[in-house]
Amino acid sequence: MPRIGAKTRNALIIIGLLAGAGGAAAVVAQGHGPVAETARPGPVAGRPVMTTVVHYAPEQPSRMFMATIRPRVEADQGFRVAGKVAVRLVEAGRSVKAGEALARLDDADLRLQKEQAEAELAASKVAMEQTSADEARGADLHAKGWTARAVYDRQRAAAEEARGRNRRAQRAVELATNALDYATLRADSDGIVTATLIEPGQVVSAGQPAIRVARKGEKEAAVALPESFVSRARDGAASVTLWSAPGKTYRATLRELSPVADSATRTFAARFSLPDADERVALGMSATLTIAAPASDKVARVPSAALFDQGKGPSLWTVDEAGVTALKPVTVLRYEGAEALVTAGVADGERIVTLGVQKLAAGEKVRPITQLSF
Repeated sequence: MPRIGAKTRNALIIIGLLAGAGGAAAVVAQGHGPVAETARPGPVAGRPVMTTVVHYAPEQPSRMFMATIRPRVEADQGFRVAGKVAVRLVEAGRSVKAGEALARLDDADLRLQKEQAEAELAASKVAMEQTSADEARGADLHAKGWTARAVYDRQRAAAEEARGRNRRAQRAVELATNALDYATLRADSDGIVTATLIEPGQVVSAGQPAIRVARKGEKEAAVALPESFVSRARDGAASVTLWSAPGKTYRATLRELSPVADSATRTFAARFSLPDADERVALGMSATLTIAAPASDKVARVPSAALFDQGKGPSLWTVDEAGVTALKPVTVLRYEGAEALVTAGVADGERIVTLGVQKLAAGEKVRPITQLSF
């Protein structure tokens, strides 16, 4: 290509400048080479703003505690009379039915007491029959005038005393019969023997714990909670996972919470019912209790610089998909340093402006630039 002179080059530059005003430009690189054309620039974009996406999450993270599966009712059963243990009929882990014998005492003395009571009853019955006959004869003679009133009164009093002794003898027989029956310890409900506290040959007193039985029915998770989670235990959503079956989660409901902290550990004993427990949930198993915040306690953490207040309360600038701004009032739970905890006003997944909020206007077209997600 022939070399371009200085006058020709200047003319081309002027033409390019004039053409740029109409949308097309031509330049010559370093005075050599062909003329290059550039594309017409597009429309001017909106103001760029820093934005983030709102995400709601629990105010406090979920907390896990070690728990133990326990029965709702577990009682120590004991003999109602004192004596020497003759035989123990069950072992720990044995399933029992209501009324089934668990252990027996040596009942020799109890049988003797029952025989004594029966003998007293027979003697009182004979005395009652004799005095009752005397009373009847005395009443007939007194009515005919053959005996004095005082004689008849003595006969009647003797008969009343004999009848009273007979009633006492009857009760004594009943008590001796009950005591003999109490020599056999029976299960008061269906359940599982969790501990045996006596051995044959041992002398026990009345009411001393002998056999521990856990009733069949609802199972619970026993756990010790720190002071900071006492309120969360009442309102939070709880679930239980067995160590032996980590893939299965059971719904848990708080049933009992101790009002007093343990003096040594400073924790509060709590029991969570497991209404959905199946056969895989065995007594004594180790489990993990998870307590999560309720859905109503979810908050969105946004930068404090994103809040805009015109004297009517805090608000946030939102940006829709078209890049148009809108001002929405929000509810702020509290401020934590450079963050604000918002509970209502903006929806989850909505985009908000985080910087330069004081320079925006409603309905303004902006170009969002993603900063962070809170």
